[in-house]
Order: sequence, then structure tokens, then C-alpha cells
Amino acid sequence: MAIELSVATSGLSVWFSNDIGETWDRPYSESGLYLEARVWALSSHPGEPEHLYAGTDSGIYRWDKVTQQWSHLSSPMDPLSVWSLAQAPHDPRLIIAGTQPAALYLSKNSGESWEKLSAPLPNSCQFIGSPRVTHVSFDPVEHDRLWAGVEIGGVWTSDNNGQSWEARNDGLISEDIHGLSISNNGTQRMFATTNKGLHVSDDAGTHWSFQRLDSPWQYCRVIAPRPDRKVLFLSNGNGPPGSNGRLLKSFDGGESWCDAHLPGTLNSTVWCLAMHESDPQLIFAATNLGQVFRSADGGETWIKLNREFGEIRAITWRPTN
Repeated sequence: MAIELSVATSGLSVWFSNDIGETWDRPYSESGLYLEARVWALSSHPGEPEHLYAGTDSGIYRWDKVTQQWSHLSSPMDPLSVWSLAQAPHDPRLIIAGTQPAALYLSKNSGESWEKLSAPLPNSCQFIGSPRVTHVSFDPVEHDRLWAGVEIGGVWTSDNNGQSWEARNDGLISEDIHGLSISNNGTQRMFATTNKGLHVSDDAGTHWSFQRLDSPWQYCRVIAPRPDRKVLFLSNGNGPPGSNGRLLKSFDGGESWCDAHLPGTLNSTVWCLAMHESDPQLIFAATNLGQVFRSADGGETWIKLNREFGEIRAITWRPTN
């Protein structure tokens, strides 16, 4: 199976690899995206394997694998930084985007047009000035339910395709949300990652409980299940970007965690993961400051790739045939 691996960077655009990370190519500006663009988010979908969406400091772009070109998708987000993107599991044409300043937008036609959603997100923050939407997702079970996490502004949800929103922050020790993971096995269990640690909810975010990690640090970024649902991964480190980090894994649905043992000395917090349902055994992990790791056995063992980048913000892979 041929795949395309993509890494989004803050200042060096998007890099591509067609050999699972052994060699890399960065398309020049003639491809349609500025060579030194800051790219915050990536989204791809099994139903549209030829396309990759990128959230940047100048709106949203779509990569076409066949033409090797980026297309700018004109939208109200063009003057904004797009920090998060997600496509609906049941419909790749349905896309939600989150920005800085914090706002949410929805497209029903693969990004050709966009609607700003009426979410009453916070518009100021004493720590980062302007809050940003660091996570967006569609509920894997309830198709009309959307989720968003705001840094700094808590967890938000909509049960009517984004027409109205409510905050779900009861029990959070920090509303500095980095990532969310929502169960798709019929339960209401959720996880939220923050600057002060991991939180768990067993009632779809109505109430949260802090879960202390057996780790030198509580700071965490992304939490995501392996596509076969047998392992849950959590990225951890000593801050943004941090100077050290680790990847944790759980075999019991997040009740306990152990070290996934990424090799060598990590240069910063583990920031993002890439997995795909077509091969749950192939996993990529990246630190914030450019290290990339690959596992071909579902996270049991890892190798560090030779290529290092600048600041990595997102990573994804998808089959190309």
C-alpha cells in the first residue's frame, strides 16, 4: 500500500513523504502555497484520499495529490489563523474549522463555501491575548453533535450541527484545552488534555475529573485511540515547546498509562500523532521542535526518522492507491 505522509510546520509550509518518512519533499510556492507559510492544522479523510486540507495564517488550502497543487479556498477565515480542522467521519464534504481569534466555521461542500457558527467563545485572554480553537471534531456516534476545545476557553459542544453551543467545563482544573478524545463505542467517556494535565468525563463532558499521570510532567497535548481501539495514546512533555517529552499508551481505556518508549533523547514535548484506519499498525509521532518517530507494529517499537524539521504543528498520513 502506497501512502503519503504530511507534516505541517510553523514557517516552512507542508512537507510530503512517499516512502514512510525516509525522504521528504516540500513543494515550492508555484504549487499554490507560500514556501514559508505557517500551517497549524491538517485534515484528510478516507472518503477523499486525493485531498488534504491545511489551516494556515491566511485561511484554508486544499492539496490535490493528482495535480500536485494547492488551491486556496476563499472564506471569511482568509485574514485569520486557522488552528484546527476536522472532516465528519460520515461525510468528507462536511468540515469544521477553528480559528484565532476564537471562532468556528462550517462547510458542507468540501470547503467551497463556509458559514460562521454562532458560538459565544471568549474573545480575550490575559495569557495569550486572543484565544484560539485548538481542537474541533465531529462526534463519532451522534452525527449532529460537534465538539471544540479552546485555548484558553474550555470545552464546547453543539447538538444541532453548530447552530447553538454550550460550554462543558465543570470539574476542569484548567480551561486551557489542547485536545479532546471522544469514545465511539457507545459510551459517553471523553478525555481532555490541558496545560495542567489530563481530565476524564463519563457523561459526555457534563462533569470532568482530573487524572494525575505517573509522569515527571502533567502537561499534555493530543490524546487519540489507535484505529482498532485497542490502545489509547497520550502525548506528554514539560511545556510548550518544552525541552523533553514522552509518549504514553494505555491498554485499559485510559485507566492506567505506561511509557511507549520513543527512542533517544526527545528535544521537546510530543505534540502530535498520525494514524489511519487502513493500517492501525503504522503510527507516526512528532515532537513540537521537529523530531518524527515511526512505528510499524502499532506502537510496540519505534524508530526515529533521520529528517528533523523546525516547529511541527500537525502530521497525517493517508493511502494514495
